[in-house]
Amino acid sequence: MIPHDQPLKIGSLLFEGLDQIDLTGPFEVLSQIPNSTYSVYARTTDPVQDIHGLRLTADATLADAPQLDVLHVPGGFGQEALMEDDEVLDWIRRQALGAHSVFSVCTGALLCGAAGLLQGRRATTHWSAIHLLPYFGAIPVDDRVVVDGNWVFAGGVTAGIDGALQLAAELRGEPAAQRIQLAMQYAPEPPFDSGTPETAPAEVLEAAKRSVAKLTAQREATAERIGKKLGVELPAAG
Repeated sequence: MIPHDQPLKIGSLLFEGLDQIDLTGPFEVLSQIPNSTYSVYARTTDPVQDIHGLRLTADATLADAPQLDVLHVPGGFGQEALMEDDEVLDWIRRQALGAHSVFSVCTGALLCGAAGLLQGRRATTHWSAIHLLPYFGAIPVDDRVVVDGNWVFAGGVTAGIDGALQLAAELRGEPAAQRIQLAMQYAPEPPFDSGTPETAPAEVLEAAKRSVAKLTAQREATAERIGKKLGVELPAAG
């Protein structure tokens, strides 16, 4: 836990085609952390659209970002376009190496992996991409939230809220995180038990896999290519 009198600079990456809940879910938590400031950074301050068309605007450019105490990297379909983007990956790398904490949500983990930051780390990501983590030298853990040192990884989309609350507790203590949770009235009771591949009906899971099959294939090819550049040796099968 960081001393409460030590202010925190918290920042999130914004990019075209992210999943807004990967950003806005954690924002609801991170923006309420005591004695902190929160900003969103992108390549430019022009509006971008999330995967469903919601327009979002950064507070400042990547170049204008200070060294952050907490870096938040969301995911979404648009992550794939940044996997070999030197400007974005260099920014993630610099910020992560200087930050007190790094928080990855969903396929934001793949961006962190492409930046060469996951080798030897326990990590998680969206269920459709967790099999790609070994290409970046990461140790995949099929949990909703995974903590590895000063890194917090959240699985897909809504798991970002859980991860952000975990991070808030790490930074300011459990009572502060619990107050944020109460303010949000975050006590989910979903109407269906189909939120994971293990609990979803078989036909629902297969439809979901088909809907992202093309993107998954692209991600696999990219991950394999980047893994070779990073010199990662995949563990032997079986």
